[in-house]
Amino acid sequence: MPGTGDITRLLNGTPDDRERLAALVYAELRRIAGSVMAGERPGHTLQPTVLATEAWINLTDGANRNWQNRAHFFAVAARAMRRVLVNYGRRRRSLKRGGDMQRIELAEVLPRTGDIEEVVALDQALMHLEKLDPRQCRIVELRYFGGLTEEETAEVLGISLRTVKREWQVARAWLFAELRSKSD
Repeated sequence: MPGTGDITRLLNGTPDDRERLAALVYAELRRIAGSVMAGERPGHTLQPTVLATEAWINLTDGANRNWQNRAHFFAVAARAMRRVLVNYGRRRRSLKRGGDMQRIELAEVLPRTGDIEEVVALDQALMHLEKLDPRQCRIVELRYFGGLTEEETAEVLGISLRTVKREWQVARAWLFAELRSKSD
């Protein structure tokens, strides 16, 4: 790898320096990507070259960056690779959960009148629960309406899986009692 000074100078250089910079750092980005991909599950379909290229595009596209030095550049490159991997995983997960399915308008699938009353009753119960415990209400929304797993709900809310499980159970029991008392 060429000297640190060359890379640092080129990082904040002119647009003409971009090609020279690419030649100097792309091999290193590719090496980092290979190391990152080695830690992924076997059979992963994202290739290290694609990861390095996406990271390079994200790093150099758009606004002029103010890179402090080579280390700063590669630290940001690592974060860019992480984002590429996360976005790739989200797209794959979305496809597994029907992300490629055709959307249907709500008017086409509205429930019968009795079902609408149940939905309205659930909404009213959730508004009441939100006043009592906003986090439990949010858990119900994410799990019931969002279709998230307990693990995904914990990640979204930034709480432990154990807390989600406990509060999901309490919220369901509370909602059952609340809806049952309204129907009596």
